[in-house]
Amino acid sequence: MSDQSSNPLGQSTTYVDQLDSGLLFAIPRAEKRAEIGVQTQALPFYGMDIWNAYEVSWLNQKGKPQVAVAEFQFPCSSPNLIESKSFKLYLNSYNQTQFDSLTLVEKQLTTDLSVACGADIKVSLQSLQHLTEASFYTLEGELIDDLDIVVESYTYAPDTLLNCCTGEQVSENLVSHLLKSNCLVTGQPDWASIQIQYRGNKIDRAALLKYLISFRQHNEFHEQCVERIYTDIMKYCKPEYLSVYARYTRRGGLDINPFRSTEAEEVDNIRLIRQ
Repeated sequence: MSDQSSNPLGQSTTYVDQLDSGLLFAIPRAEKRAEIGVQTQALPFYGMDIWNAYEVSWLNQKGKPQVAVAEFQFPCSSPNLIESKSFKLYLNSYNQTQFDSLTLVEKQLTTDLSVACGADIKVSLQSLQHLTEASFYTLEGELIDDLDIVVESYTYAPDTLLNCCTGEQVSENLVSHLLKSNCLVTGQPDWASIQIQYRGNKIDRAALLKYLISFRQHNEFHEQCVERIYTDIMKYCKPEYLSVYARYTRRGGLDINPFRSTEAEEVDNIRLIRQ
């Protein structure tokens, strides 16, 4: 693992309200990917990590506070992910910083975050006036949470997917709201809804649901959990097509929504009822 001594997660923090890009803490993706047999230089998937920030503020040149909602898109091909607490501290450092325009704030965010993650990212700031008609959505697909199953283990169990496929060829879109994992550093719970779309041998839904529930006491960051789920399904079920999209609930004004797919495709940044 990389040196975590300067990681602000799990440590007492002094909040800075003047812009400081040095607050961003980058974590190499390669370290956890090595555990699941994925090389960052030759990824077996496409995708992105969509972050939404609801606590973005700065001052205009007259000292008047401005507020906005931000969307960030990090390519999964970036060498680093950004640790979420450092991201929040970095955003807080805008609070007493003056900018001439929203466009300049976007530019500063894009520059700093691209440097930290090691790849070009997309940033979009929306004023609250433009979001007055925003509404909640649901993940499309068949909900598997109502299956009557017996759950006896809550520790990560990829073998649950072993021999879980039939020879029937299907195209399915499955959804669960029961994904829960824990922060790798603090152990705090992370809650998510997940959408799994695939084409190929039919996956036993009870086995899939038990597998997802097995993350309940698993400690990993959001992005790492989604990549683990993707690679496990590919390993045990070998679908022709697969996409995994998790929408995690908000913490500290940020939600994180990783998407991984066998194809280079876009995904909608929808907001679920728990977000």
